Amino acid sequence: MMENSSGSNGSSDVTPQVRHRCGSLCLGPLTFHPHAVGDMVTLSHTHRVAKRSKGTFRNGLVFSSRPVQPQERVRVRVEKDLFNWHGSLRVGFTNVSPSRRALPLPSMAIPNLTDTPGHWAAALPESYCRVGSQLDFWVSHDGSIYIMSNGGDKEKLLNGVDLKQPLWALIDIYGQAYCIRLLGSEKRGLVSRKSCPAPAPEPSPTPQCIKPLLLASKDSNLETESEDMSYLDLHISEGKTLCLLLRCVVRAVTECSPVLTDQICVVCMVSEARITLPCGHRCLCTSCNNKVSQQFGTCPLCRHDISSSSMRKRSATSVF
Repeated sequence: MMENSSGSNGSSDVTPQVRHRCGSLCLGPLTFHPHAVGDMVTLSHTHRVAKRSKGTFRNGLVFSSRPVQPQERVRVRVEKDLFNWHGSLRVGFTNVSPSRRALPLPSMAIPNLTDTPGHWAAALPESYCRVGSQLDFWVSHDGSIYIMSNGGDKEKLLNGVDLKQPLWALIDIYGQAYCIRLLGSEKRGLVSRKSCPAPAPEPSPTPQCIKPLLLASKDSNLETESEDMSYLDLHISEGKTLCLLLRCVVRAVTECSPVLTDQICVVCMVSEARITLPCGHRCLCTSCNNKVSQQFGTCPLCRHDISSSSMRKRSATSVF
């Protein structure tokens, strides 16, 4: 099922970021489309990593952010897998723009999409989709789809792709593979052309006093997504609790200036600290105060009891 769109060709459906070009040999940025994603998929790393919930084998559809050309090899790497399910990735192409699709998306590429006009996809063997596997897939000038695993021999998956209209790559993060990274694309010839990194917004600079927090998070087995991530990107890995983050905060605040401790919430590191705890520390915003009080009941800095009856809310401009 598709929505009507005012655009009359593929170019109208390309998001602004993919109009960037850095040279004649650049194919343009290639990411996952930011909106046309399956119900169980989350995107990260500027829409280059797609992760499906581990609790299901389906609802993992993703599409390329722009049309791809014949012979343009789309390259992905399997980041995570599990063996609760049978089957794995499905790859292919479509001439239906992701921007024109109605949400929610169908639960599977095969048969939900392939039974409708303008979609071509094939299932990959499970052995091709182990963690670390690098997969290239592309459509040839005669409308055939090929796959190559880890630089090996190419294998023909199917034919009959309509090349008269723009084509978007589609991937169904199905079954055992549940997290993939889009590495880019390459069009080989006398001169090879490649996609380039998508322009990303400037990350917030990491304050000196927050760097110990990032280091402490690694010591506490918190999962960070890259070495140079900004402090706002820090997140708690699956199965961890806020407690681990608070331990990191305790280590980090000893390196911080008193100004930061008095002005910024030491849990989220974003909102203004407006809650003064019974111990005297004004170190939590209203939202984090509720969570910390309910889950731990102690000050994240000194572990003093912070029962709700003894706390008072004060503005950030209050004078002690």
